[in-house]
Amino acid sequence: MVCSEDSFVFPKVERARSRFKNALGKFKIIIDKRCNNCGLCIELCPFGVFKKGAKRPKPQNDHLCIGFVCRKNPYHCVDRCPKGAISLFVNPSFEILGDRRWTGDLLVSTWHMAETGSIPHQGLNYKTGDSRGGFDKLRFVFPEKLPEGTYNGEIDTAIELNRSNDGRPNVRIPIPLYLGGMSFGSVSITTMLSRVKAAAALGTFCCTGEGGYPEELIPYDDHVITQVATGLFGVREETIKRVRIVEFKYAQGAKPGLGGHLLGDKVTPRVARMREAVVGSALFSPFPFHSVYSVEDHKKHVDWIKEINPRALVSVKVSTPTDVDMVAVGSYYAGAHIVHLDGSYGGTGAAPDIAKKNIAMPIEYAIPKVHKFLIEEGIRDRITIIASGGIRTAYDMAKAIALGADGVCLGTADLVALECIRCHHCESGRGCARGIATTDPELSNLVELKWGTQRIINLYIAWREQLIDILRRLGMKSVTELVGRYDTLVHLDYVKKEEVRGEMED
Repeated sequence: MVCSEDSFVFPKVERARSRFKNALGKFKIIIDKRCNNCGLCIELCPFGVFKKGAKRPKPQNDHLCIGFVCRKNPYHCVDRCPKGAISLFVNPSFEILGDRRWTGDLLVSTWHMAETGSIPHQGLNYKTGDSRGGFDKLRFVFPEKLPEGTYNGEIDTAIELNRSNDGRPNVRIPIPLYLGGMSFGSVSITTMLSRVKAAAALGTFCCTGEGGYPEELIPYDDHVITQVATGLFGVREETIKRVRIVEFKYAQGAKPGLGGHLLGDKVTPRVARMREAVVGSALFSPFPFHSVYSVEDHKKHVDWIKEINPRALVSVKVSTPTDVDMVAVGSYYAGAHIVHLDGSYGGTGAAPDIAKKNIAMPIEYAIPKVHKFLIEEGIRDRITIIASGGIRTAYDMAKAIALGADGVCLGTADLVALECIRCHHCESGRGCARGIATTDPELSNLVELKWGTQRIINLYIAWREQLIDILRRLGMKSVTELVGRYDTLVHLDYVKKEEVRGEMED
């Protein structure tokens, strides 16, 4: 049984340093030959940037440096160095890092949170990207002062996943997120296990994706969501019986109407065996389920799972067409417990841009559309809405909830925690130079399981602390109070930045 927040103890943050010799950061420091190895810089720096060396100190952790703003501080190493041997400049690698959705700031700040479990201190923007749309255009407006008597106790971040009162188990997770489907085949077994182990430690769930149920996941059955997708790859009665949640994937927001696609060079002997396929042959998942063309057909699917596993909850993952509100209502009447709305910004680097940018409805429009319609139908309090598709930060998560979701499903953020640099070669067997989205045994060994698990735990512990801060500043005592609170948000297209208090001033 997944623990409620009342009895759940969150895991401790443990330092999980970069697995590479030189961690990427915003600033670089060089100490030249003028250094007399006096050690003053080591003594002065409160961020642990410098380590003792044989001939001169080493800027071993210059990714922790706060940069040029440090000049106002009495511990500024560049100015205080008696020999003038220290130089500080913007890291050239940082300047070419990332893209508009995942900027260099967002990547580096996510790595910092995954390493330390805390908000970055380097002046990085850890709240928004530079996409010029979506969540990047939404801002929270916090009151200047909360009224006297406002709740000041512990903030509850737990959510219920079964609100239907249908006699099936009540499943309460202590943080309003779970980890989305990434199958073995699309990512390495180490990546998959890192995500599942982190989910178990955080008291939540992780989805298998559509590639089957590797035996390494069996110890974590109570924290696994097994997926039934259109290709039915790896779907077994025994794996459906194991889990607490079964997810039907009817469509993926990043490529609705296209189905799934795993290129042949990722179909290794083990992947082929699990999916009952041929080694080296590309695998396609059709769109849609060819057995489902109505709500009645959909209900037969849901009833099938409920019959096989009497304790399982059923989640329905759909993309965001214009009639997504009707899809959500249909899923409720078919007997689903969770409607998972997958928006167009999601997906890994394997998802084609032409689909991501032109087909599905942006998630920030889909969430309130569904939320309002379910209220009008009188069933909003009987079904859980989970949103995914471009949730990159704790602030994105909170914005999705304020728009009407109960919680979020995450994917890319996990991979970034493992030091993904967004090179967009996820579809290739040896394309992921960092060993994350690969089935190549040699590359997979670049990620160590304990390290990967801790990095993901640290990231979401930091996210939870940010969510608590948002709720406290809004005068709320529970994350459930934030659901559908559009009044806490403004859109930058309709308000001047100087008129926005709160988040804009942080």
